[in-house]
Amino acid sequence: MQRFQYYIDGEFLDGEARFQSIDPATGDVWADMPEARESDVDRAVNAAEKALYDGPWAKTTATQRGKLLYKLADLVAANAQKLAELETRDTGKIIRETSAQIAYVADYYRYYAGLADKIEGSYLPIDKPDMDVWLRREPIGVVAMMVPWNSQLFLSAVKIGPALAAGCTMVVKASEDGPAPLLEFARLVHEAGFPAGVVNIITGFGPSCGAALGRHPKVVHIAFTGGPETARHVVRNSAENLASTSLELGGKSPFIVFADADLESAANAQVAGIFAATGQSCVAGSRLIVERSVKDAFLSIIKRKAEAIRIGSPLEMATEVGPLATKRQQDHVAALVDKSVQSGARLVTGGQKLDGDGYYFQPTILDCDGVTSPSLAEEFFGPVLSVVSFETEAEALKLANDTRYGLASGVFTQNLTRAHRLMKGIRAGVVWVNTYRAVSPIAPFGGFRLSGQGREGGLAAALDYTRTKTIWLRTSDDPIPDPFVMR
Repeated sequence: MQRFQYYIDGEFLDGEARFQSIDPATGDVWADMPEARESDVDRAVNAAEKALYDGPWAKTTATQRGKLLYKLADLVAANAQKLAELETRDTGKIIRETSAQIAYVADYYRYYAGLADKIEGSYLPIDKPDMDVWLRREPIGVVAMMVPWNSQLFLSAVKIGPALAAGCTMVVKASEDGPAPLLEFARLVHEAGFPAGVVNIITGFGPSCGAALGRHPKVVHIAFTGGPETARHVVRNSAENLASTSLELGGKSPFIVFADADLESAANAQVAGIFAATGQSCVAGSRLIVERSVKDAFLSIIKRKAEAIRIGSPLEMATEVGPLATKRQQDHVAALVDKSVQSGARLVTGGQKLDGDGYYFQPTILDCDGVTSPSLAEEFFGPVLSVVSFETEAEALKLANDTRYGLASGVFTQNLTRAHRLMKGIRAGVVWVNTYRAVSPIAPFGGFRLSGQGREGGLAAALDYTRTKTIWLRTSDDPIPDPFVMR
């Protein structure tokens, strides 16, 4: 059994409490993890604050921060395969996805390495003739980062990268469901040479670790990725310290296919959009909204592709869909499928747990035309696609926006003017046209409504980890007049 440590103030520690991690592919215990408690959280936050104001990090220039980030990026790239294997083992995400994604994670750190010395202040053309006024951009302070079990290295990179570029220090809480890759990543942070206390990485459970971190009085910003219900707890906790928050939450993303689309291409995107990562993605294209005249033809294509998917060990490169990350998640998906079928949805394919070891679930398609199905409103976070049809563009747009979420969306059409109308009309933070799941460190990412607030990626993300300080300099040599002498 592998044994992991958390990383606080430049040291690797076992912690007084421990818990066991389960391999989702087998259901067996495979690793022993440190469980951070409130005292551990307090130590980590205090280390981050000390590093911010009193340690060598406080004197590190922006250019030096960039060089450290470049070194970290190189270490991530060099260790990508090991990190990928750990993420696959601990979360069940297939190795072909983790390998590709973690290799790309290095590019996120390189992007923010290049931005580190380009976060600029400004000179204000003030309306007073004897004053010069500047805006300085300074690190916002100690940041609490909380990431879920799916894609932990990617979802932490979009927080850690811009925060380090801006000069912040941080405490990162890895999910208790699959923390291995982030705990191993701490060794790369250490090897890159970041001063002690700048990056602290812990794991633990919500009440004893997550809540303590979110409400800590020295935390000034919380960057959270997860579900809306947990986010509500995070926001309530932030009332204790009045920390600002950025929230990247779930989605029920519409995937709109018009009759003029290249159906084979759209089907490939749809299959990738809902069944990749076993559907455990916040941008999963879980609501197919297809023009009625091609619905049967399109359903036939994606049914064929879904039934041909290779399900197996996530550590094998040939596997296309692996297990769900936890037994809890498998039970949730199964229960919601049953509830949807009972409400009138027609099961096109799948719908069952797989026999044997591990938390596997069949790629599933539900035809929800003409019924009010829970599957159209609730986020499965699993390999389940819900299908409805439309007659007109206006109806398609109404269906797309009929959700409490607003993270991502896809539009497949050859009609350019129609695409532009839908780009404007869809209420979501990301609109992909004739593609799906494309990401880049250069492009901001985030949602509307229950899908969160704030953006990750791009220059704006780095600026979000800064605060402005207004500097007034009086340029006149004349003495300031006595304010109590009338003239």
